Amino acid sequence: MERRKKSLDGKVAVVAGATRGAGRGIARALGEAGALVYCTGRSVRGNPSPYKRPETIDETADMIREAGGQAVAVRVDHSVESEVQELFARVQREQGRLDVLADSVAGEDPLIGQWATLDKLDLSRAMDAFRQCLVSHVITAKYALQPMIKKRRGLIVQVSEGDMITGSGGNILVDLIKSSLKNIVFRLAWEMDKHQIAVIAVTPGFLRSETMLKGFGVTEDNWRDAGKKDPNFLFSETPLFVGRAVAALAADPKVLEKSGELTSSWELSRIYGFTDADGTRPDWGEHAKEIEWPDWLTKFVEPGIRRMETMVERMKVYLPKPKKTSRSKQRT
Repeated sequence: MERRKKSLDGKVAVVAGATRGAGRGIARALGEAGALVYCTGRSVRGNPSPYKRPETIDETADMIREAGGQAVAVRVDHSVESEVQELFARVQREQGRLDVLADSVAGEDPLIGQWATLDKLDLSRAMDAFRQCLVSHVITAKYALQPMIKKRRGLIVQVSEGDMITGSGGNILVDLIKSSLKNIVFRLAWEMDKHQIAVIAVTPGFLRSETMLKGFGVTEDNWRDAGKKDPNFLFSETPLFVGRAVAALAADPKVLEKSGELTSSWELSRIYGFTDADGTRPDWGEHAKEIEWPDWLTKFVEPGIRRMETMVERMKVYLPKPKKTSRSKQRT
């Protein structure tokens, strides 16, 4: 029986940080859509990353192949420039093209668990956080761009956290890192427009990752039991959902129109109509409107809105001024 053509047949993708969570979901979804996926990260069988989690990039590649897709696992530390350079040189040697980079590298964020104001924040690993969680994304994008520029096509997706420019994470350094990932997209989209390369930031909703399931003491089979602890968990999504969001972008012939945007799994589901693994369409954006958010968050958001409104007005100053029409032309 003839194989049914898939939306990403013939495409080549690199998913940085494909070990677990959103990265694994994106790798699986790209493979599901027909792309050949290079799954990269630091955790391989027998040599886990400092997370000390059991997941590996080898398992991710196995999942893709078992579902009928094509995948290659490559151990890469994305904060080491020479390793990243060799990764993309290998992809070019083996495939002669690169169509998609999805960067979900978290870098074993040394600060992610610290909920603290700056006066109480431990800064001993601040430089590690910037190198592993932010500079790694810049390095990876740089070397992914080279084969894309040659072909004048491509898509780069930066996976971040939260659908606001700022306000991600529990301390000021995490906020700087997460907001910078989104700002990289805005800048890079402007730089790459002439090369017809789309650059987009995507955030998942309440992600039902392996780590989150463990934290709630549930599995994917009984995950709804966690709703007893936190009702918001009932509106969570699997990593495959944000993965299908990225796959939908990669298959969109008009994706350049979205370049520079900060979007989300649920917004893209509304546009493209894909579902989660169980056939549902979780919509964190709609659910968030019904949540009674704590006062401390309101005190953060309201000044943020005023700041953004002020920035919009200031940016308009730099827009082209309407051309003046001469009096003679006005009379005619």
